[in-house]
Amino acid sequence: MSRYDVKQEVTDKYSLRGRVFHKLREDILNGKYKENEELKEVAIGEELGVSRTPVREAFRQLELEGLIQIVPNKGAAFDSHPVWSPDSKKIAFQLAHARFKRATEHITEEQMEELEENVYLASFHASKGHMEQMAELDNRFHHILYASCDSKMLENLLQDFHQYVIRIRRKTLSTKERSMASNEEHRLIMEAIKEKKPDEAEKYATQHMINAFDNIVKNGLYENFQ
Repeated sequence: MSRYDVKQEVTDKYSLRGRVFHKLREDILNGKYKENEELKEVAIGEELGVSRTPVREAFRQLELEGLIQIVPNKGAAFDSHPVWSPDSKKIAFQLAHARFKRATEHITEEQMEELEENVYLASFHASKGHMEQMAELDNRFHHILYASCDSKMLENLLQDFHQYVIRIRRKTLSTKERSMASNEEHRLIMEAIKEKKPDEAEKYATQHMINAFDNIVKNGLYENFQ
């Protein structure tokens, strides 16, 4: 297998430092690194085909996002406890209004069919306890909604925020009970969008987010999330 060379990724619009950052963030969010695993500049640089400098710069940006911890004289490590703040909850609620108003107005027939299929498949996998498939379908459900807004600016904003929360979302869906409840909430949101009822979709989505955040606290992933 050939070594991945980030410098050869000609389709990426970012600088070399940006490409290294986005590749590392993607790897972290996709679960490549174990909890508290040390991230070594030299090894990662060799893997990506770059020097230590862009890796070190990417580490600093990843630390600002709360994805890793840099300890003086020790290096960087994957932070197994995501950084949450009250702002995370506020941003999620604020984005919901614009998202569902545009989704009900602009969703295509193809996107609606994909949402329906997603909810149907998720129901099956949740009942069987297939957590990995559930996490993938949950992720896809949200991406379909983002695309249905028919606004690249809003879609990119939603995608960026989703990238920040995806790691903890996977943990909150790790039980059969919560997975089934979450998918039922998705079904209600989908039906409201299908019936062109943005206020109802937003109401169900708000409750969905409240339930998700409550589950975060319940599982000890964030204490005092108020």
